[in-house]
Amino acid sequence: MLKKFQRHLNTNFPQLKNKKLLLAVSGGIDSMVLMHLFQQLLYDISIAHCNFQLRGNESDGDEMLVKKICQDGYIPYFITSFDTEKYSRDNKLSIQLAARKLRYDWFHELLAENQLDYLVTAHHLDDNVETFLINFIRGTGLEGLSGIPSQNGNIIRPLLPFSRLEIENYALENKIQWREDSSNASDKYFRNKLRHDIVPILKELNTGFLDSFQNTLNYLQQAESLVNDASKLVYEKVVVEKENQLEIHLKPLLEYQNYKAYLFQWLKGYGFTSWNDVYDLVQAQSGKQVFSETHVLLKDRTILLLYPKNKYDAQVVYKIEKEQSNLNFPLNLVFSKAVNISLNGNHTIFVDADKVQFPLELRKWQEGDYFYPVGMNGKKKLSKYFKDEKYSLLDKENQWLLCSNDQIVWVIGKRADNRYIAHETTQQLLKIELK
Repeated sequence: MLKKFQRHLNTNFPQLKNKKLLLAVSGGIDSMVLMHLFQQLLYDISIAHCNFQLRGNESDGDEMLVKKICQDGYIPYFITSFDTEKYSRDNKLSIQLAARKLRYDWFHELLAENQLDYLVTAHHLDDNVETFLINFIRGTGLEGLSGIPSQNGNIIRPLLPFSRLEIENYALENKIQWREDSSNASDKYFRNKLRHDIVPILKELNTGFLDSFQNTLNYLQQAESLVNDASKLVYEKVVVEKENQLEIHLKPLLEYQNYKAYLFQWLKGYGFTSWNDVYDLVQAQSGKQVFSETHVLLKDRTILLLYPKNKYDAQVVYKIEKEQSNLNFPLNLVFSKAVNISLNGNHTIFVDADKVQFPLELRKWQEGDYFYPVGMNGKKKLSKYFKDEKYSLLDKENQWLLCSNDQIVWVIGKRADNRYIAHETTQQLLKIELK
């Protein structure tokens, strides 16, 4: 196995040579074999061990073994303990998810603090089988059937081509010490049920099951690569990227019969889970929205707009006192006295300081708002102004107003109000700039 492992590293992970590696070692057979292999090949390794305090003396025994092996082999090591049950309760996570988050957060801290290059874990071929079956049973797309990735950023999983049997044989041949996790014998966990009851039957039905499974994974991964390539090509024809938002144009999108698959590929990274609602949005009325935890997908006439959830509540009002010279958030506005009027523009206006009442207010638009646009006669509803200016729904949501006594002084960056604008006879000039 050692020679096979070395060939695998040389072929698929040549970047690991001369790098500083952090190995996640639990004390179980898989990670202890992983440590032994890297030791034999003289890689620069450090060890990270987590004591989750879930199995009492057994957890402490795991920690003691890892510590002893590292000390005997003069291997740098890091050990920490977590109150996993408390973290699970406080964050409303299952024990498994809580432990996963705790350990990976800690691993990434170690990488950064100690200038280590890669995290190496001991996932192997049988783990891949179990993950495939879990995803298959629960329902998944092609990505969920493509297996555990051998590399994900700076996380490396070099044991994925090796079966549990190969690992056990290597451990016995090399007299490697390891600890058995008693929880692995329990069928309380879904993964253990598959490991004990389902996978043995598959191996019995097909003695070459693991080889067949590995071939299937390779085919699925190639298919996923083709899907990603096609997705990128269509993306370039359909999607327009703008600052902090995407515009998905529906006319060219609907030329593709499998447009739902493209939407899934493009949007899966934004946290959406209600996929039927996302797909229905294509035919929905303008103004319909679907939300993820972080983003909004909005139907706006012939496009779908994707943008982050607004940081600012539409009801929030920011006040500007008379003595203030600037406002830094949520916009950068600068207020100063002026001696004469230069040209008013989209980013600078001159107002009559005697007409405005402080504190001025910065707010979003509300139904019923109106103003007297400079260059026009009479007043105009802001909703009509937005329509004439061809505002999208997102543009409306993002538009800020500067107001005096709840009257609009400036549709910021667009049009000032004629009631407040300064003229040649104005005595006190106030210059307002949008930086």
